[in-house]
Amino acid sequence: MYLVVDLEGFTLKKMMILKKILGIDVGGSGIKGAIVHTKKGELLTERYRIPTPDAPTPDAVADVISQIASHFEWKGPIGVGFPAVIQGGISKTAANVDKSFIGTNIEALISQQTKSPVRIINDADAAGLAEMKFGAGKDKRGVVLIITVGTGIGTVLFSNGNVVENTELGHLILPNGQEAEQYASDATRQKLDLSWTDWGKRFNEYLTYMESLFWPDLIIIGGGVSKHYSKYDFTLNTKCSLVPAQLMNNAGIVGAALAVKWSLKDKI
Repeated sequence: MYLVVDLEGFTLKKMMILKKILGIDVGGSGIKGAIVHTKKGELLTERYRIPTPDAPTPDAVADVISQIASHFEWKGPIGVGFPAVIQGGISKTAANVDKSFIGTNIEALISQQTKSPVRIINDADAAGLAEMKFGAGKDKRGVVLIITVGTGIGTVLFSNGNVVENTELGHLILPNGQEAEQYASDATRQKLDLSWTDWGKRFNEYLTYMESLFWPDLIIIGGGVSKHYSKYDFTLNTKCSLVPAQLMNNAGIVGAALAVKWSLKDKI
């Protein structure tokens, strides 16, 4: 039984004064955190990173998040971006973490470990919130698809600024019969030692398939590959506009912090 620190019960006045939240991005290779200025979308501290445990079980991951909170001597609200479908704080899937996460109330577990109010959100949704608020998607209407590429492939879909939560389009089966994430993630590029050109051609297959399904007005490429965009952009061929993310690797952290505000309907 978890002891949950209720976010709505946290002192709202204090949060209004501080305008800062600890954002944490849980990835397949590392767990990163920083204190975020949620009005400006800026990191107020250097990112602090701890490698993801070799056995990334719920307790092990929660312990790392607690270490990050302790590093910043943090006692306020925490937003966490996590690689899974999240419903009511509970993990319904588990990508690049231990399968024991499925069915775990991660929000409650991390609240117990850190003694802080916590909001957890799908990691791609977190990056998308940040990019739409402060980055390449700012003020964009219509259908915007954000794709984050790293250990896996995360996706988030917006329609006129409204997010469709928990899209797991990195696990679609491509027309070539392969799962998109296994075929075109950055982890696959590194594992197969593909050149950026060869990887870009693979990734373009995924992009054109996504475009045929959703007809977005704009696609934003985020995740670790966004900082190398010029090395493969010439291999990409889409009908819609295509741009790299602006917040790059900070998007997940910023978006996780924004998730706290989002859950309170932007009251802070």
